[in-house]
Amino acid sequence: MPNINNVKHKNKPALIRLIIDYFLSHKVALIISFLCTFLVALGNIVAPLVLQNVVKILTEAGLKSGSITNAFELYWDEILNLIIVLICCYFISICAAFTFAQINAITAQKYLDELRRKIFSHMEDLPIRFFDTHDKGDIMSVYTNDVDTIREFIVSSVPEILMCSVTFLAALVIMSISSIWLLFIVIIGAIFMFLNARHIGGNSSKNFIKQQVYIGKQEGFIEEMMNGLKVIKSFNHESESIQKYNGILDELQSVSTRAHGYANILMPIIGNIGNLMYIIVAVVGTLLCLYNVPNLSFTANSEGSLYYGIEVATWVGIIVSFLPMVRQFTNSVAQMSNQINTIALATGGAKRIYQILDEEQEVDDGYVKLCRAKYDENGNIVEVNNRKEQTIWAWKHPHKADGTVTYTLLEGDIRMFDVDFGYVPNQIVLHNITLYAYPGQKVAFVGATGAGKTTITNLLNRFYDIADGKIRYDGININKISKKDLRRSLGMVLQDTNLFSGTIMDNIRYGKLDATDEECIAAAKLANAHGFIERLPEGYQTYLTNDGSNLSQGQRQLLSIARAAVNDAPVMVLDEATSSIDTRTEAIVTKGMDNLMKGRTVFVIAHRLSTIQNSDVIMVLDHGRIIERGNHDDLIAQGGVYYQLYTGAFELE
Repeated sequence: MPNINNVKHKNKPALIRLIIDYFLSHKVALIISFLCTFLVALGNIVAPLVLQNVVKILTEAGLKSGSITNAFELYWDEILNLIIVLICCYFISICAAFTFAQINAITAQKYLDELRRKIFSHMEDLPIRFFDTHDKGDIMSVYTNDVDTIREFIVSSVPEILMCSVTFLAALVIMSISSIWLLFIVIIGAIFMFLNARHIGGNSSKNFIKQQVYIGKQEGFIEEMMNGLKVIKSFNHESESIQKYNGILDELQSVSTRAHGYANILMPIIGNIGNLMYIIVAVVGTLLCLYNVPNLSFTANSEGSLYYGIEVATWVGIIVSFLPMVRQFTNSVAQMSNQINTIALATGGAKRIYQILDEEQEVDDGYVKLCRAKYDENGNIVEVNNRKEQTIWAWKHPHKADGTVTYTLLEGDIRMFDVDFGYVPNQIVLHNITLYAYPGQKVAFVGATGAGKTTITNLLNRFYDIADGKIRYDGININKISKKDLRRSLGMVLQDTNLFSGTIMDNIRYGKLDATDEECIAAAKLANAHGFIERLPEGYQTYLTNDGSNLSQGQRQLLSIARAAVNDAPVMVLDEATSSIDTRTEAIVTKGMDNLMKGRTVFVIAHRLSTIQNSDVIMVLDHGRIIERGNHDDLIAQGGVYYQLYTGAFELE
């Protein structure tokens, strides 16, 4: 797995971090790949050198004998040796290119697989707060568009840049060995190429990065519109939605046009500079040859000084071999410049990927664990390792001070003491919340929207941590309890039912992954869902898609209750579980919930007061404060806010 969020690399640019981590996670393969690249480039460079020697031999022999045919006959063995060298180099180059392509394809796809897994794994451990403040469509864009830009960069750009870089450097070295006079022309041309690439490529990069951001906004808007399509049509809001979407597209089109406009003019400019350089080298080389100008090269003589001597035949060989190297040099620069748009897209994609990977994961510093247990012959709780021996669940509490371990029976005793909480620091939404829920009690929360009912239940799960006060679960501060074990001991049935792609049996088992089929069926019977499931053509093996759209709202809610039932948690949270279904269906669902609530500590949030009249305690909240508490009869007798709600004198908003 790539160490893509290594702390020591966090201050580096996102794309550099990704390249470093790509290399660190596949060192051996990439080193072999680099060696293959060198061999491929070597094959491309050796050809002009061999050609230079062949031309030199033939020219010298031709001038002496007056016939090229005689030259072939005189120097055939030497020429044949050069041709064999050339064939061997090309063969090695072909083998290296094949090996490089295979290694690159396998390594790149493996890394991308690791990258996707890493992003998803990291995302799963992010706190709920992250998803409250980030658009879901924008997050989805990271998995699709941004990872795809990294794929294009790794699969295409990295090999191309690597190959061109080696060819570029090799050509530069060979040209410096051949003729420094002609090399000066190439260097001047290269300076113009790089200046253009820097200016045009820089503008292109900025706009490609902006393009990725607007693509994320576009996908986020589409996702929002798809989720709210019925509302849009109900309020005839289609034209306004289209207008807003067109506004996003206008911004996307604007930055995309600028990005591709700069990218598209770069290659022709680089290519024309290369063509001009090619012509100048040919003309200047010919003039140097005609006027018999001494050559200057980095070929050392026996005393180690620069070599100045030259013959006409050698000049011809230099020019003939130099021109293909100029073409290779120009093509290398052009090909590298052509990758600027891909690099820019990958830069934007890497930045957005690391924005997720650099998010702080949910911290779980709890050390109290939930364990299988039973009572021994002395009535003490002892831990067991398998389900057959288990008779109870218990909290395993190691004490750091003396190294002892104590076990506390899991009962479902929940208590809050003077709890304050705010989603944003310095903006408290819950004030001085104190409540007691003894094992087996049913506690109901009533209040207007935004009063803080759901917030309280979110604190029980530690989706958010409190600002002040304490919450104790079976006498243990919940900050000491492992979050996974804490949530394992809580069952939830929410207003918005989420079903996953899979069979009905799979969706019920989601509440307890090691549950047997018999346990899942028993949970469905408890939730009053077994009847409708049996009437389906494939029963429990009915496959659900698109959040269970092939079921009614009531049936989906019953499956949600069955999922909570199979978990068999001692504490249940029912958050507006019947608010989105009709009265007849509510009666069926309520029966399932009543079965589920027996013998458990239950927190109920409801707008329909008829569903909470049998609660042991009803708490009325207003602006984050508990203003009334008691059972139904007590609150009616008080004649306060609850009485007004119940008699219809006051309505929940």
